[in-house]
Amino acid sequence: MEQQLVDGFLEALQGLPGVRAEFSGMEQPDGPDRGHDARIDLRAGGKAATLLIEVKNEVYPRDVRQVLWQLQKPERRWLEPAKGEHAVPFLIAQSISPGARELLRGERVGYYDSGGSLYLPAGNIYVYVDKPPPKSMSRSIRSVFSGRRAQVLHAVLEGNREWFGVKDIANQAQVSPATASQVLTELEKFEWVVSRGQGPGKERHLQEPGALLDAWVNHLAVLRPIPMRRYFVPSARAEGLVEKFAEVCAASKAEYAITHEAAGQLYAPFLSTFSQVRCRLLDGPAADQALGALDARVVEQGANLAVIECKSPGELLFRESVNGIWMAGVVRVYLDLMCSEGRSRDMARHLRHEGIGF
Repeated sequence: MEQQLVDGFLEALQGLPGVRAEFSGMEQPDGPDRGHDARIDLRAGGKAATLLIEVKNEVYPRDVRQVLWQLQKPERRWLEPAKGEHAVPFLIAQSISPGARELLRGERVGYYDSGGSLYLPAGNIYVYVDKPPPKSMSRSIRSVFSGRRAQVLHAVLEGNREWFGVKDIANQAQVSPATASQVLTELEKFEWVVSRGQGPGKERHLQEPGALLDAWVNHLAVLRPIPMRRYFVPSARAEGLVEKFAEVCAASKAEYAITHEAAGQLYAPFLSTFSQVRCRLLDGPAADQALGALDARVVEQGANLAVIECKSPGELLFRESVNGIWMAGVVRVYLDLMCSEGRSRDMARHLRHEGIGF
């Protein structure tokens, strides 16, 4: 794997205009003087540089400190450049997360991954190519924000800032302890969550709630919009429709949560008015009965009610009852607004500042 990664990097360098790169060989992993995994001699624009390479598999923010320590160990005399050359510590990996790349750039440590991202700060030689993470890492990141795993994220963000155990979060998120543990382990890789202790007594703490919430927004931004069924309810203004909808849902025992602008106005008033009520509604006979009681008619345009059909109760987690009306949790409302159109994103930023705080 190491040789394949180095070969790929060498090919990428040789494809750059005016660049000559020569491979000097791989170090023996058990050699007594091992200082780096490989060495590449580089010439560009009349300048020379030596890349002293460390090879890894996957690199997340939590791994960067170890990489920097390895690259900067005092006994590594190979860091001394030859006369007229510039020695550059360099990391090659199968995949490097966006957060890890940012940390490496901050330390001016070069990197390359199998997805084609390249950062080369070698004196007067500078190359920066930014590409999406390789598919393997992208799938790993996407899985954290999808399905039942997303319920764990929601529980972590909605919870207090104290230390918590796996079973606590699993119960709140309505998932198995195994699922909760897997998600929390992934969050540790990005240093959004830190841990203490071992075994059954291990606890976690949400260290970077803002960064985690930003990452969730970025994930949703590249997905298709959440499908909604649009209805027109006769003789109902949007403000009064919230109460009317809550009444028929209570009568039919339909589970729901008001979200988007109608909920945002409750948590942190921002708009003078809104024209549509959007909600999450648990699919089933009770939902059909409630919509029938409203005389809600499916329309393409002119809707005053939009419904996100939920397939499981987990999609309604952390809703709050306010004056007898179920509102989606503030984090869910923020995410829904960020995925919407018009002034919704402005409202979302206001809600985050006033109602979330991170």
